[in-house]
Amino acid sequence: MKISPIINAEELANLNQDDLIIVDAGSGGSAYEKYLLEHLDGALYVDINNDLAEIPKDAEKGGRHPLPSLEKFAEILNELGINQNSHVIVYDDKNASIAGARFWWMLRAAGVEKVQVLNGGIQKAKEKGLLVNSNTVTAKPVEKISIKKWKLPMVDINFIEDISENPEYMVIDVREKDRYDGKTEPIDEVAGHIPGAVNIPFKENLNEDGTFKSPEILHEKYAEVLKNMASNKIAVHCGSGVTACHTLLAMKYAGFELPNLYVGSWSEWSRNEKPVTKNN
Repeated sequence: MKISPIINAEELANLNQDDLIIVDAGSGGSAYEKYLLEHLDGALYVDINNDLAEIPKDAEKGGRHPLPSLEKFAEILNELGINQNSHVIVYDDKNASIAGARFWWMLRAAGVEKVQVLNGGIQKAKEKGLLVNSNTVTAKPVEKISIKKWKLPMVDINFIEDISENPEYMVIDVREKDRYDGKTEPIDEVAGHIPGAVNIPFKENLNEDGTFKSPEILHEKYAEVLKNMASNKIAVHCGSGVTACHTLLAMKYAGFELPNLYVGSWSEWSRNEKPVTKNN
């Protein structure tokens, strides 16, 4: 049975918690400490840097958040008690824009079908009265997962270079407009954007309260941009392959086939002497 990639706090409250694996996906230097202080009842923990990426010494090869090896990710899932049959609820404290959406994408790419992201994150959960505490739990043992390949579409820097200015393809840059325009670059070494890329900031997926806009509104928004282009001709990127997953999540929620993720994103592109466009 297909399930929505987004679950509201009210829906989560009515599910049998014994059938779920709830995961707090953290990002930032104090994320684990925050988890220890406060998380959804029964939640386990994953970290964007330690678990959801293989941080390189040089972001020139793969960007700032390359995917971990299949073997490492399988080990992480085994430690969490997750396999292909699990029903996983993922949340973070940043409207799923950082680790939450990335973990959702990685789980789906690993072949876990029943994965849902908590709409509005822990903030909305607390607002709706879901139980939050500091109790830590141990994952229940399950049959180990085996991951042979990533099952969701991805492309690399060579693909992007080949198609970026081809009108039959589309590269979507989900960073905020000032970074896309090249007016500011707080993280990477070069400001600007990939030539030919269109800018759709991921924050446009959200309502003012941090929840996702309705599937209908998101569908209308992206249908206007994509104009029936085939998903395999679309690539989505951000700074380092993390917030791009937020837009992929929104597109899936809106009913679209998932396009390609360019994991290396701007952090890789900008370090490889590739052409750069800036807007005045």
